[in-house]
Amino acid sequence: MFQKILIANRGEIACRIIATARRLGVATVAVHSSADAQARHVAVADEAVAIGGPAPRDSYLRGEAVIAAALATGAQAIHPGYGFLSENPDFVDAVEAAGLTFIGPSGQAIRAMGLKDAAKALMSQAGVPVVPGYHGSQQDPAFLADQATQIGYPVLIKAVAGGGGKGMRKVTRAEDFADALASAQGEAATAFGNDAVLIEKYVEKPRHIEVQVFGDGTDAVHLFERDCSLQRRHQKVIEEAPAPGMPAEMRAAMGEAAVRAARAIRYKGAGTIEFIVDASEGLRPDRFWFMEMNTRLQVEHPVTEAVTGTDLVEWQLRVASGEPLPLRQDQLALTGHAFEARLYAEDVPAGFLPATGRLAHLAFPPGCRSDTGVRSGDWVSPWYDPMIAKVIVHGPTRAAALQQLSRALEQTQVAGTVTNLAFLGALARHPGFATGDVDTGLIERDLATLVTPQAPSQAVKVAALLASVSPVTPGAALPGESVSPVTLSPVSGGQTVQPVTLPGFTLWAPLHRAIAVEREGEVTHATLILRDGAPLIRLEGAEHSAPRLPVIRTGDALHVFENGQCFSFTPVDPLAREAAAGAAGNATLSPMPGLVKAVFVTPGQAVQAGDRLAILEAMKMEHTLTAARDGVIAEILTAPGAQVEAGAALILLAEEGAA
Repeated sequence: MFQKILIANRGEIACRIIATARRLGVATVAVHSSADAQARHVAVADEAVAIGGPAPRDSYLRGEAVIAAALATGAQAIHPGYGFLSENPDFVDAVEAAGLTFIGPSGQAIRAMGLKDAAKALMSQAGVPVVPGYHGSQQDPAFLADQATQIGYPVLIKAVAGGGGKGMRKVTRAEDFADALASAQGEAATAFGNDAVLIEKYVEKPRHIEVQVFGDGTDAVHLFERDCSLQRRHQKVIEEAPAPGMPAEMRAAMGEAAVRAARAIRYKGAGTIEFIVDASEGLRPDRFWFMEMNTRLQVEHPVTEAVTGTDLVEWQLRVASGEPLPLRQDQLALTGHAFEARLYAEDVPAGFLPATGRLAHLAFPPGCRSDTGVRSGDWVSPWYDPMIAKVIVHGPTRAAALQQLSRALEQTQVAGTVTNLAFLGALARHPGFATGDVDTGLIERDLATLVTPQAPSQAVKVAALLASVSPVTPGAALPGESVSPVTLSPVSGGQTVQPVTLPGFTLWAPLHRAIAVEREGEVTHATLILRDGAPLIRLEGAEHSAPRLPVIRTGDALHVFENGQCFSFTPVDPLAREAAAGAAGNATLSPMPGLVKAVFVTPGQAVQAGDRLAILEAMKMEHTLTAARDGVIAEILTAPGAQVEAGAALILLAEEGAA
């Protein structure tokens, strides 16, 4: 076993690897960008080395800097985590040339699976079923159109490089093929620097089922399947293991095919064979086909660990240090069911736009596993993936595990930034998902009901109003509230609240008191009443006692949690005069954190409603900002190249009627 390893990654996966290494007595070295100098993975590692600026290209993608850090600290091996350099064969070669061990597959194995067309040809030779289609190098449009006709519509055009749905188009009619091909090739060229595509049969009711494999360079085993069909825009949202409704015959066939794939490239380490499954007639052993192989540990690996009782990071360390496979195939078995939900900082009603902000509070309930790379007080940075945590549960049956997931999501507390927590909770309660009737189109079909924002209930408002007049100290909760029916575990830096005595009332104090709180510009007025020593809130003509809802205070903000949602309020003086709206209605605000790519106007320029003002880039997408009304540009508050936060004022219009 290694004495010391370096982790060439950040966030939750770096923390996850460090936890296993510490249990095995292996020292760890973290690397970090300037933006991550105070990050959780830096704090929990034994050593940390700065390797560059905040942009990944200036830090986490600098292979030479990572290797130099490993050599300088005496690390014997480098674990890549996932993302960044994890599937870069040139980096693997450089690590080995430096005399270090790469904890993962060989560069040759990564190259073999790096392009979808070549990988599918290799898998076909190995006897692994592949989707009917054309995977060759001929890219003439007329030739590809002919291939599509032979395959039979509908077909799917897919970029041979990359992933994430870029360079992918569904075509249902021959007359639409040419335009779809040109669009897919253009997007692929921009995203991957490679405009080559392949053509495949489109599966009408697709399920995304993948098999976890593990090899030692000589032999390989599988650790059964995961179902990752609950996706949005080809991005996984909730994963589970095993796949619901999976017949034993099909499980065996998929497992054997996955092992053949791993053996064909003499695979070493953890990998995933992804299959597309036609579920239009249920799950059948003749209706699954190879899509691609991920030559690394997957984000969703915890569900496999839960149902097999293994630690895949430990397996990685043992095999990379020269040990054989920890278990034989006949020693592996499935136990129970597991789910993983990906908790992100994103604005769901605004189209799942990535969000940033300081995590004022972060806590998870007992009974679930929470893999996270952030703590209360940390910033969700615009430089990296906005994942906050993965919430993982395991139960004896799928129904029991799903109930645990729903409960865990309801009791998870996040304050300070918008998240997809309520959206995840709605998915966990979705009746179709509950029955196991899932496919990759479920979310898009029911998107409107899944993303409907929830307004604060009367109970939420009452809790906030009571909290506005009650002192809250770290480790304390509000009147009538017991933290929630469970004791939460805040990630270090956060705070929960405990019951305290309501102040402000003595024998000579008034029995009625006007109070108010504000949320998103709306003020809620009420009366606080002390009756028989108990506080009551008179709101909209009715009296309410203290509800049993979790409430925490961060600075001047009060955060009330209900059903997985966080409602934030600010106490206000009900006698204070409201401030005028001022120039807020004249400002063009940034809808999300991002990079200003261009500004098209200058001060004094007249514009009309809908005119282009600027372009903002965020998460590889460009967003055009337009004028909300006719007017004259008063001031430009930004410039091309500026990194801006969500809500930042970028351009001001002159007051209407101003000369």
